[in-house]
Amino acid sequence: MANTKGSVAPVDEMMPAGKLFIYGLQHVLAMYAGAVAVPLIIAAAAGLSKSQTAFLINADLFTCGLATLLQTLGIWKIGIKIPVIQGVTFAAVTPMIMIAKTGGMPTVFGSVIVAGLVTFLLAPFFSKLIRFFPPIVTGSVITVIGISLLPVGIAWAAGGTGNKNYGSLTFLGVAGVVLLTILLINKLFTGFLAHISVLIGLCVGLIIAIPLGLVNFSGVSSAAWIGIDTPFAYGMPIFDVGAIVAMIIVMLVVMVESTGDFLAIGEMVGKKIGEKELTAGLRADGIATTLGGIFNAFPYTAFAQNVGLVGLTGVKSRFVVATSGVILVVMGLFPKLATIIASLPNAVLGGAGIAMFGIVAASGIKTLAKVDFEKNANNIFIVAISIGMGVIPVVDPKFFQLFPNWSQTILHSGITLGSLTAIILNAFFNGSKGGEDVKKELAANAGIRE
Repeated sequence: MANTKGSVAPVDEMMPAGKLFIYGLQHVLAMYAGAVAVPLIIAAAAGLSKSQTAFLINADLFTCGLATLLQTLGIWKIGIKIPVIQGVTFAAVTPMIMIAKTGGMPTVFGSVIVAGLVTFLLAPFFSKLIRFFPPIVTGSVITVIGISLLPVGIAWAAGGTGNKNYGSLTFLGVAGVVLLTILLINKLFTGFLAHISVLIGLCVGLIIAIPLGLVNFSGVSSAAWIGIDTPFAYGMPIFDVGAIVAMIIVMLVVMVESTGDFLAIGEMVGKKIGEKELTAGLRADGIATTLGGIFNAFPYTAFAQNVGLVGLTGVKSRFVVATSGVILVVMGLFPKLATIIASLPNAVLGGAGIAMFGIVAASGIKTLAKVDFEKNANNIFIVAISIGMGVIPVVDPKFFQLFPNWSQTILHSGITLGSLTAIILNAFFNGSKGGEDVKKELAANAGIRE
């Protein structure tokens, strides 16, 4: 449980090394599939060889770890110091594919480096938008984040998108066992065991999946023991204006998404997220993205997949996620270890994903419970339309297909679309009153030390 003695807040609690490792590993397992998906997609689009693809994955894991350490521990005025894992943003996938096909990987990395620097410089200005995130907005955004992620967990539970046996009873059965295990542990136990319910569920699922033939360890023996991520391994970066502009647009979207994730986690751990904290978090996003370009990786953002794990387990210490960062760095340096973790079947991840992503949506609903819908009837429209708009890309990815190419990055992200809708509608209906609500909420949060 969180340490409430003295003045140590739960988010700053230092736990024994054993607990830090187990809790940290749980976070890594929860985010691993999403972390390696982007390099696999980009490698295929760029026509990279198997060895180059493996290097790209390890480079990504290594940089994920560095970015997570920067965000959780902080250096100077960089890093928000909450339990947030950094991962590759899916918002950048389509632009990076286009850049890779026309200019190659050096052009991708060149655009990523510059976009990261621009994000760092814009952070103090963007953070002033915090006043446009009262509970009516944050609750809507967090709910949209959860709803947008649920299809990912559902697809995992069915075997993974593209699987020829998608939806088979075997996959659904394994996912169901994982989910049931998580629920039973939370019902029957408290404390440490309840906090690692997701990890236990994943282990039970893995044990069941092995005799069913769902686990493939074939790549482990051929994977290298040690792999060093050297800067500019694919050649010196190429700075193309068009590619840079496209990536800067992506990072503006990422800043909106990260803000929502930061506020969601701040809500869960009881830490004030004001302009200073948001600036530090967005600066870390920018530096991490620039590091990504240097170390053959990609743009980084707060990984929404792990927000739900914080809420589900109740483990609020940022040092837990900092430990996850260390694990990711080690995995990036030891490809064989990364390959073993990668053998976890989608169906096993799906059982945990449904629980975690559902928790995110439920946390949003909990935040919305603070909103006064009686005195201000217009608030119901803000929530309804924001969630409705955020769900569009989830239920119908082709809905905006005829819109201009430059708008696709925004319109294909339910999180970004829902966030922008909530901000605009709140400003339209409530004007500057939203800012006062935020100040009150942040003041209240500053005193929360559960």
